[in-house]
Amino acid sequence: MVTNRGEAVALINIGYGNLVNSDKIVAVVGPEAAPIKRLVQHAKENGTVIDATQGRRTKAVIITQEDHVILSAIQPDTIEKRFQAKGGFWQKGEEDEE
Repeated sequence: MVTNRGEAVALINIGYGNLVNSDKIVAVVGPEAAPIKRLVQHAKENGTVIDATQGRRTKAVIITQEDHVILSAIQPDTIEKRFQAKGGFWQKGEEDEE
């Protein structure tokens, strides 16, 4: 994708046809930890949560530079692999299945 300024934007598929600008991602984490659950709840209260799960169980929480919290139904490791495939710089971890 190219912006109106002519800059290339790398979009990452976070599941079920949902795309996120990879330049805006700060972190991709699992939803199980209590601090992440609180972060998601706070984002829901503030209206900054984006639910991209399509009604499925949340497996990853994506935090953006604009303090939006995006919920995804695919594993964080899968998102990381897709990020690397786009030329990203995240450190490669163990491979998990979706």
